[in-house]
Amino acid sequence: MTHFVFIAASYGVSLLALGLLALWLVLDYRSQRRTLSELEARGVGRRRANRTGESE
Repeated sequence: MTHFVFIAASYGVSLLALGLLALWLVLDYRSQRRTLSELEARGVGRRRANRTGESE
């Protein structure tokens, strides 16, 4: 029972860190999608690769 608090705290900190990382990834993904939508609305398109896989 002496190590239970340490182990529980370690798991808690790990879960908190993973949760914050997942939240950050979701928020960043939404931000990037919004930025891409704004750029495409202004007429800035993505580059297309030709049939050989090289950029034009």
